[in-house]
Amino acid sequence: MLTQIVTAARRNRDTLASDALGIASLMVMLVAGLHLPVLS
Repeated sequence: MLTQIVTAARRNRDTLASDALGIASLMVMLVAGLHLPVLS
């Protein structure tokens, strides 16, 4: 099972990087959105 995960990660390296960037940007927007009511 571990070899399958490693193989899938190696095949989709570009996709994993863009997905990680998308997740990070969503988290930044979530945190910023939750802090907006505090700032006003």
